[in-house]
Amino acid sequence: MADTKKYITSEELKTHNKPGDLWISIQGKVYDVSKWAKKHPGGEIPLLNLAGQDVTDAFIAYHPGTAWKYLNQFFTGYYLDDFKVSEVSGDYRKLVNEFVKLGYFEKKGHTVLYAMSAVAVMFAIVFYGVLYSESVLVHMGSAVLLGMLWIQSAYMGHDSGHYQMMSSPGFNKLAQLLTGNCLTGISIAWWKWTHNAHHIACNSLDYDPDLQHIPVFAVSSKFFNTITSSFYGRKLNFDSLARFFISYQHWTFYPVMCVARVNLYVQTFLLLFSRRRVPDRVLNILGILVFWTWFPLLISCLPTWSERIMFVLVSFAVTSFQHVQFCLNHFSANVYIGHPNGNDWFEKQTNGTLDIACSPKMDWLFGGLQFQLEHHLFPRLPRCHLRKVSPMVVELCKKHNLPYVSLSFWDANVRTIKTLRTAALQARDLTSGVPKNLVWEAVNTHG
Repeated sequence: MADTKKYITSEELKTHNKPGDLWISIQGKVYDVSKWAKKHPGGEIPLLNLAGQDVTDAFIAYHPGTAWKYLNQFFTGYYLDDFKVSEVSGDYRKLVNEFVKLGYFEKKGHTVLYAMSAVAVMFAIVFYGVLYSESVLVHMGSAVLLGMLWIQSAYMGHDSGHYQMMSSPGFNKLAQLLTGNCLTGISIAWWKWTHNAHHIACNSLDYDPDLQHIPVFAVSSKFFNTITSSFYGRKLNFDSLARFFISYQHWTFYPVMCVARVNLYVQTFLLLFSRRRVPDRVLNILGILVFWTWFPLLISCLPTWSERIMFVLVSFAVTSFQHVQFCLNHFSANVYIGHPNGNDWFEKQTNGTLDIACSPKMDWLFGGLQFQLEHHLFPRLPRCHLRKVSPMVVELCKKHNLPYVSLSFWDANVRTIKTLRTAALQARDLTSGVPKNLVWEAVNTHG
């Protein structure tokens, strides 16, 4: 019987990569997701970034097995005639299937219960310390505890945002709003908007928003040529102000991290009150209002303005640990310019990510994100399984000669500061906005 399937080439598929004309391939079958993009639970950015390609690995990484049954409604009738699976992709998919059989994606462990209990206890102690003590030391201790509460709550918001935390989408959404909007004041809608883009385009200078910190930071001198951000839809201008700040970024890094939380509040408001399409906008705004009710009221209960200001600064400074950690995971890893691809998932994540080595006793402090590579490869995997799957990831990296970088917290800090210092010295070494040492940049792809 003759083959009646209709085929298109990868080159033809690439032409369908514009808003309103978004085609993707999964395991060689071609789907039209143009109308679905605005309804996509992960936002339209991942589809816009990956359209025109085979995206099997990215789809497997982000979707449970139940999602496959919904694909047929988007099937175009076409197949890729040059569809191939690389050896590393094949091994990656086998590893995912093994985790599925072991039930790792469904078994949440007791981490959620412990984390929620810890946050509830800390929240009660913070309020008790502020309301029922007149001691300045107790008040500052409460500020420290509030900072720790925000760190742990952010980890839970992250986990629920990846649908790792609860057993159903509805409970996950509730957890997102409580741990993100209500407790930390940071919109889960903003987080999902940026974080999904970050995962899909890990360490692409023009597609990954987590590296786009001009004019304050630049991890590569490639930013000195004024890159256009695909995510924000604007130019990241390297002007005289940016040059000044970046020239001293290895000195300002930690002080900025102490107040980095302010930027997250600003970004939350900019998104929620923008004209962009924001899923669950009303719920997100209500959650933010909860935070901006209890937090100012708590501060107002302190006796003097000096204590109030110190309370805020101390609580923000404590969260700097988490902001630093997020930077350590990617700032000093390999970077690139250009479009992310769907089927070099394993390669891109290993090149753009590094782990923080620590004792299992410290897992609570790092929230599982010390296994950043494992998390990037398997974003749906609950954090309680990340340590046990790490040796398998190491073996796969060795087999395919891919980097697996795991550093102590101290060494990761040193490497990040060196990266920032290198870019800072290059920013000072400019003539008419052009790096003098382009040869160095050409032979070094890392940040």
